[in-house]
Amino acid sequence: MLARIYRPAKSAMQSGLAKTKDWVLEFEPASARVPDPLMGWSSSSDMNGQVRLAFESQEEAVAYAQSHGIAFQIAEPKTPRRIIKAYADNFSYQRKQPWTH
Repeated sequence: MLARIYRPAKSAMQSGLAKTKDWVLEFEPASARVPDPLMGWSSSSDMNGQVRLAFESQEEAVAYAQSHGIAFQIAEPKTPRRIIKAYADNFSYQRKQPWTH
């Protein structure tokens, strides 16, 4: 039973950074998901797939995993590259491509 400790990325539907500050401990799937023949829903017999614990810091998540004897793997978050833009840059004289309509 292996757990992943990571900081989730923001979803494509949000512009802010909500729900990206906490660290999450999730278990790796032990078995593949199979579709239900009647309804087509995907199901699994692995109950640890439903467990998702949130912690305020990476150290808290690691301490929890070590105290409960859970093997874990830490995924370091990637910092996004910020591109500073201004609307006025569209009409700048130093623009690389001419602005036309």
